[in-house]
Amino acid sequence: MSAEWLETDGLGGFASGRADGVRTRRYHALLLAAMTPPTGRVVLVNGADAFVDCQAGRIALSSQRYSPDVTSPDGATRISSFHATPWPTWTFTLSTGVQIQHELMVQHGSPTVALSWRVIGETGPMRLVVRPFLSGRDTHSTHHENSAFAFLPAIEDERLVWQSYAGLPPVTALSNGEYRHDPQWYRGFQYDDERDRGLDFIEDLASPGEISFQLDAGPAVLLLSAGGADRESAPGTAARSWNALVKVEGARRRAFPTTLHRAADHYIVARGSGKTIVAGYPWFSDWGRDTFIALRGLCIAGDRLADARDILLEWSAHVSQGMLPNYFPEGGQNAEYNSVDASLWYVVAVHELLAATSAASVVGDEQRRALHKAVDAIVSGFAGGTRFGIRADDDGLLAAGARGYQLTWMDARVDGREITPRIGKPVEIQALWINALRVAGERNRKWGAIADHATRSFLDRFWYGDGGHLYDVVDVDHVRGTADASLRPNQIFAAGGLPYAILDGDRARRVVDVVESALLTPAGLRSLSPDASTYVPNYVGGPQVRDGAYHQGTVWAWLLGPFIEAWMRVRGNTTGARQEARTRFLVPMLEHYAESVPDQLSEIADANAPYTPRGCPFQAWSVGEALRVERDVLRVDAPPERGTRRKRARSV
Repeated sequence: MSAEWLETDGLGGFASGRADGVRTRRYHALLLAAMTPPTGRVVLVNGADAFVDCQAGRIALSSQRYSPDVTSPDGATRISSFHATPWPTWTFTLSTGVQIQHELMVQHGSPTVALSWRVIGETGPMRLVVRPFLSGRDTHSTHHENSAFAFLPAIEDERLVWQSYAGLPPVTALSNGEYRHDPQWYRGFQYDDERDRGLDFIEDLASPGEISFQLDAGPAVLLLSAGGADRESAPGTAARSWNALVKVEGARRRAFPTTLHRAADHYIVARGSGKTIVAGYPWFSDWGRDTFIALRGLCIAGDRLADARDILLEWSAHVSQGMLPNYFPEGGQNAEYNSVDASLWYVVAVHELLAATSAASVVGDEQRRALHKAVDAIVSGFAGGTRFGIRADDDGLLAAGARGYQLTWMDARVDGREITPRIGKPVEIQALWINALRVAGERNRKWGAIADHATRSFLDRFWYGDGGHLYDVVDVDHVRGTADASLRPNQIFAAGGLPYAILDGDRARRVVDVVESALLTPAGLRSLSPDASTYVPNYVGGPQVRDGAYHQGTVWAWLLGPFIEAWMRVRGNTTGARQEARTRFLVPMLEHYAESVPDQLSEIADANAPYTPRGCPFQAWSVGEALRVERDVLRVDAPPERGTRRKRARSV
């Protein structure tokens, strides 16, 4: 029962927890809202205790974890079933044989979580008592007992309104129960996952009182909203609001054609007047690199072209010196321009959107011009030179990097030291750069000529004959003629995962084979060969230890997408090959993560068996690449051109 569930509101806020109801992360919460969507996230309602009073006495329907290592009460022992679709639903079986069903859902487009409890079958008198736990803190922090917390609610018709602290959204509770004010501090909640990560793991929470319901008279309903989001509802409508929400959300969720489509929906959220993609829950906001990688699957392959358009247009306004931000910090601080590949992935995403068969009816002429303008600014800025030594060199390849900065997706640092600096000319950056030049070259021939030159240089300089694969970096630290022969997955992008392949023939086949042999696992691709002296098999320990392992072996789920596409390319796009790739690669990965995050995919996993899922439990680019492969690459019923629409670079 340690599997985790996720409910999101489309604004950056969410609810999350475990199947057993025990909160093990500081991020497990009932009401976690984004004050400045999708950032500025605050935890308002962390959880609740629930009990039923009946002839057999008081029986718990909840469990909490307290320091030191105590789980109480024992409600988790009564869970007889749990499922996460269409929303989290628990069935509790009491010692009397009575069953109680508990459902939880978050309303799309509103920072509102709705909870209900109902008795299945006949029962005698039964009262449900719910005691909510409140805080009012930044999502990454912990809360502790203090004298400033405001326990006393305002009463507005059938609503309770708590203003925990000044400056935070009020919490509005609408229910069909009765409230009894009984302020208490609950001390010493223990979050085991945070302890394992070497972080602060003890918290105190405020409980203003109890809400009781006569459960044998009908379902109990409790709606919790941030900032008065539900105040347009008329009095006496708690149960009707629940029924309406079930109808609307049920229909919305049933409209998604597959589980991956439903999973994708969690990550597409509001930003300003437009949209963006949250990189992962519970701790990431919208990151440039993650957004553009994930967008191809979440939106384009996921048949959400209008969302893809809105996201790319929203980000187009942030081009600076040819670069796009890699990160919008929480709290509204200035965007951080510290990535060489985010901008290049943006160009790829624009190309894929405009190449989609139905994009013409979605992207207007003015919008198309805005996207082209952003692409031209990126390619021109990179070619002419921009921040952090990013520039086109005389061999046509893209040099990038400066000490103290991590510009590629392998961006971990420990004590100010880059674990994988990759300064010089990283292999996947060249594949992205050549693709960006090809895309821009469709409207300006000069970029096509540079792409031809860069491709010749790539084929000449990146092949590591002794290893039968590609170098990971050439011109290391900007020293001409040097090379890093580390066997990493980055080379796969020269053969798959991008519109234009750089390699073909025997070299492409050899790259795919060596990656499959050394890096492939049921959970994704390892970030470093196990034969390397710096290989780290497990992603565990405190922040410094984990950061040191992040790209030194740790498995990444999203990399399976480009691998499968490269594998298909070198074997031919046949029905048999598609079926084999699905059976051997995609299905095992989906099944592997389903045990820990039903209907979702995590960020990473340990590099050695049993490949335990780690890191961010719900990750956008993992889901996006799985959906892209499912819909674009492996669809058995798709016409050949859909599975092979990505082009090969012209031979030179």
